[in-house]
Amino acid sequence: MPEGDTIHYAANRIRPFLEGSVPEIRTPAPRLRGDRWPERLAGRAVRAVDAHGKHLFLHFEGELLIHSHLRMTGSWGTYEAGARWRRSPRRAWLVLAARGREAVQFDGPVLELMTESRRRFDVRFAGLGPDICAEEFDEDRFLRRLREEDPTRPIGDVLLQQQVVAGIGNMWKAEGCFAARVDPWRPMAQVRDEEALEIIRALRPRMRESARDGMQDRHRVVYGRAGRPCPRCGATILRRGQWEDNRTTYWCPGCQR
Repeated sequence: MPEGDTIHYAANRIRPFLEGSVPEIRTPAPRLRGDRWPERLAGRAVRAVDAHGKHLFLHFEGELLIHSHLRMTGSWGTYEAGARWRRSPRRAWLVLAARGREAVQFDGPVLELMTESRRRFDVRFAGLGPDICAEEFDEDRFLRRLREEDPTRPIGDVLLQQQVVAGIGNMWKAEGCFAARVDPWRPMAQVRDEEALEIIRALRPRMRESARDGMQDRHRVVYGRAGRPCPRCGATILRRGQWEDNRTTYWCPGCQR
């Protein structure tokens, strides 16, 4: 699943040519054709493009917005007008064209047009924790949300709960715990506040850098490297599914305690 830095990176690529423009809108996906998005958004400029955690928002004049969540299958691409897309056109759900460029959403499992007031009262958004990729991060709010979770739950799994902190996914969970030398299997009750904050403080600059330049892979140290020696202590990196969703977790048993 694309993580928060990937969504912010998409917003950063889309914003320069969509924000302030009146885009041409196409909805190739059969599911959207009956919703008349091109007609409903005709003549409306894009006021802002932003993201919170794994959610991307395109705000239009007239209090309308498009909400996108990519889940496991979706992606955003940006292209010069007329350039060949990296995915098949049959997989395109939404195309917004302006200033000689196109923003294309492919395979979008969550793609909806809504009003700004609906967004403000929608529990999916109101319940989100602080965005780890945001310019400012409310550490006190994060700790409050953290301590509201089941204290027996492993810290690695708690970090994936978007109501605790928005934007962390499986890859960054593993890297944050490794950077802070925290065992992702340790029950949350045994993780001190300072240790939890150390994970966040290790991740924020890396995720914000990835949101800016898209180079997420350069930050991988343990994720996807099961069976290899730990670069810090030499122990063998392990991998196992964690908690209810069985999300694959990578960690070093030698230096993460």
